[in-house]
Amino acid sequence: HLGWRGALGYVARRLGRLICGEPQSSTPKNNVIAFYDFLIRPARPASVEASAIPLRSMNWVIPHFEIGSGGHMTAFRMIQQLEQRGYQCRIVLVGPSAYRNNAELTRTIRKHFIPLAASASVGEASLEPAEFTVATSWETAYAVRRFADTRHKLYFVQDLEPYFYAHGSTYAFAEATYRFGFIGITAGDWLAQVMREQYGMEAYPFGFSYDKAQHQLKPQQPGPQRVFLYARSVTPRRGFELGLLALSLVHKALPEVEFVLVGWDASAYEIPFKHINPGVVPAAKLPEYYQMCDAALVLSLTNLSLLPLELMACGCPVVSNDGPNVEWQLKHEDNALLAAPTPEDLAAALIRLLTEEELRQRIIANGLAFAQASDWSREGSRVHACLEQIRSR
Repeated sequence: HLGWRGALGYVARRLGRLICGEPQSSTPKNNVIAFYDFLIRPARPASVEASAIPLRSMNWVIPHFEIGSGGHMTAFRMIQQLEQRGYQCRIVLVGPSAYRNNAELTRTIRKHFIPLAASASVGEASLEPAEFTVATSWETAYAVRRFADTRHKLYFVQDLEPYFYAHGSTYAFAEATYRFGFIGITAGDWLAQVMREQYGMEAYPFGFSYDKAQHQLKPQQPGPQRVFLYARSVTPRRGFELGLLALSLVHKALPEVEFVLVGWDASAYEIPFKHINPGVVPAAKLPEYYQMCDAALVLSLTNLSLLPLELMACGCPVVSNDGPNVEWQLKHEDNALLAAPTPEDLAAALIRLLTEEELRQRIIANGLAFAQASDWSREGSRVHACLEQIRSR
């Protein structure tokens, strides 16, 4: 669940230097025009006739990623589903990247994510004619916009990316991509609704699932009550500070409860209650931490992550903030407890789970049934049906 926005950290640091106005005598001038040149490059003319473009071929245009990136994993899962349904996919990485060549990129995807049949290449110039070309982030949408050798342009939208920034230039650059006229394939119903109502985008949602071989219900070992926190301090939309304040109130009410902070190293923070700090955890080890906890706090101030489903599958009941960005999947007092995004309300929901065993068991049972009913293959079929509908026009 890490690294999907890794390349954007570089952007943020560069913008920070611009905004703070560092003395130009001691540092080189920031070349904004060169840095954002990818936004204003002219379109490339078509190199082939539309009739010569191979049918059921797809370009997936991705930004740089790190091993463990949850957003990239979801995109690769969908590529796998479409490969199984007869699509020939190619992955093209555009923008700043640490990958030196095509072989290194392909090897990383197949070893650390999914062993896809898709080829992978570095650089916008490596885009080849395809029936569909898919943007997977706001930066990649600019490359897709100027690419002419394709019949249909899609946008694989997993979150509202403008919300990752203050209302400034980068916010505007990201938001503009929703008006490029692409067809949206969105992670969940909420994003599809936003794309349609706010931006006039034709949009089709798919749902979430999880790795069912990895995340399973196992008997909980005896021990103190524990609360899991998705402690992703470097990702503002995951509400780390809000979560930490909620845990402090739980500690005051129930001082024997221990806490498990997973997502990023929290050792730089003063945490005045008993906790363990695994930090960044490999995906294969996450179930161990889910299974040791009696409740979990997973905040999502934009779109949901996959963690609630994974926790449900391991028998750990979930507390989250309320709002339409969450409620398309999480249902209050059914498969989760939802609360207003305040420390007091979130703490009260956690305390209910820790003190009302009948309620906790009901949320566990409903969450487990909900998670087990999800299926990546079914979601792949939904997306495949959308593509076939688009092809038939």
